[in-house]
Amino acid sequence: MLAQVLDESLLYADHLFTKNKNTESKDGNKDEGNISFGLESEPQFSVTIPGFDRHAGKLWIYPTNYPVRDYQYNIVSQALFKNTMVTLPTGLGKTFIASVVMYNYYRWYPQGKIIFMAPTKPLVAQQIEACYNIMGIPQADTAEMTGNMVPNERLKAWKGKRVFFLTPQVITNDLSRGSCPAEDVKCVVVDEAHKALGNHAYCQVIRELSKYTCNFRVLALSATPGSDIKAVQQVLTNLLISHIEIRTEDSIDIKPYTHERKVDKVVVPLGEELNKVKTKYIQIMDVVIKRLNKLRVVYNRPTTSFSKFLLLKSRDEFRQNPPESLIPTQFGVVEGDFAMAISLYHGFELLQLHGLRSLYNYLDGIVNTDKGYGRTKAELIRNADFNDIMKMLSQKFSKYDDASASQKPSFIAGHPKMDKLLEIAIRHFEKFKDKGGTRIMIFSQYRDSVIEITNMLNQHPPTIKAMSFIGQSSVGKAAKGFSQKEQLRVMKEFREGGYNTLVSTCVGEEGLDIGDVDLIICFDAHKSPIRLVQRMGRTGRKREGRIVMLVTEGKEEQIYNQSQYSKKSIHKAILSGGKSLQFYQHNPRMIPNGLIPQCHKMYITVQNNYKNSKQSKTGNSSKQSTIKTG
Repeated sequence: MLAQVLDESLLYADHLFTKNKNTESKDGNKDEGNISFGLESEPQFSVTIPGFDRHAGKLWIYPTNYPVRDYQYNIVSQALFKNTMVTLPTGLGKTFIASVVMYNYYRWYPQGKIIFMAPTKPLVAQQIEACYNIMGIPQADTAEMTGNMVPNERLKAWKGKRVFFLTPQVITNDLSRGSCPAEDVKCVVVDEAHKALGNHAYCQVIRELSKYTCNFRVLALSATPGSDIKAVQQVLTNLLISHIEIRTEDSIDIKPYTHERKVDKVVVPLGEELNKVKTKYIQIMDVVIKRLNKLRVVYNRPTTSFSKFLLLKSRDEFRQNPPESLIPTQFGVVEGDFAMAISLYHGFELLQLHGLRSLYNYLDGIVNTDKGYGRTKAELIRNADFNDIMKMLSQKFSKYDDASASQKPSFIAGHPKMDKLLEIAIRHFEKFKDKGGTRIMIFSQYRDSVIEITNMLNQHPPTIKAMSFIGQSSVGKAAKGFSQKEQLRVMKEFREGGYNTLVSTCVGEEGLDIGDVDLIICFDAHKSPIRLVQRMGRTGRKREGRIVMLVTEGKEEQIYNQSQYSKKSIHKAILSGGKSLQFYQHNPRMIPNGLIPQCHKMYITVQNNYKNSKQSKTGNSSKQSTIKTG
């Protein structure tokens, strides 16, 4: 029944759209970086809304203890009354907007519950402090909830607290147990909202809450609305969004608060050594691709034109509709060949994008671990080309890897991009030598490369002081994950100058407060414009920044060019095709009929420093904020 209601509420409604009045500059030019539209009308209620404080609801508070920015004020004034998707470049105050909206719902609904969801524990820990420092909601009413808390403790928090910072998995579990009082939830903030696709935990939370009540405000935050218009529509549908507020770096109203980001693409040839290994490696892949082609389960195309994605797609097609020429006893052979091909093509990607060391570590993991590589392992160790590659790589890297710390030879780079990265980093630090401090952030999507880059950079002290920053999961014997405590420590030391270079996997792309950096180096290109936007948002916050994209000549360069095109096309697609987007039509106004809250700008003084739960188990403090009329 819920699904039917949602389907009926998401109708094409061209006549219900309203464009923002501020989409033109003062000289009459259209501001294509400023997008604001959604449902024009709001539902009116003829009854009193349970739990709403009519006295407090006469006003909505906007803080003046931070500089008043028109775009933030305009977005808040929409988000208070509509389920809103807010897309702002990184560093321009999405958390500020969330804090103001949360604070007003905290005032309006004295018994209501306010929820801030973030995808990772470090983000949760960061946002709780940031929100407190902006609006000063008393810590006695605030709880940080993690899966590490026993259910009884969480039940106690749900009963006694009012503002919750948590990952979506926590509230999903507590909704299913009945410990979360769903009917009392009045405002839900969704950070990194572009993740709300498919059956993501964010989507589950909104679906579960909707079973109990429709009267809760949704505020979705992200640096990018989605990878394409279809993904944007999914997010709008899954989060019950009725209004969009988008600002890009070209928006007239945010240009005063941004600095130029210079983007340099550096194309690096693969080099003679890697090309030699590549040629042998293609011969290994060619054997298994020819077998699959002979069985007519893949298309007849050059071996190098395949990818992991195409092979996974072909395997799915085989499972759905196997060729009539195959007998059931051959199915196992085909599955084994697909598994081997997919493993080999992952190695092929590592070879081209990340280099010989990453390839060696990966292949060594196949032949020297007990993971489920049985048939692949047996066939590879009988292949002469494979043995030649492994012998060459072992000789190349073992003399460095096996040497003691005091006897290590010069660092051996596994990819020409490593040498170029080092050159760029050293040149940057020399340039800023007499200009005060500077910091660099380096991104690589593969953990082995992060470790390799960090080791290489730390050969050059004191100019470079580098630290890895990786996720919490452990992968293999050489890649133990960071605990949340370690992640927070690294971020703190990087912000405070303990390190001047942070080398990160994708965990550092989204939302984490690592401070200001002047140079970002992307060691690999990514097809997703979301990842590109997240990475680029890390620089140019307080002064001009530079981004260097290191791409290998050939396929990786093509991937980068495509992501650049996709990034530019998303906003154009929303702007031109916005009226075809389907918005949630049952947007709850959350204000009793006849009442229109007026904005009251106030100076809010947060008197006490934020204390995390480990510093103060009780979380109690004296009155934590005072409000003065601005």
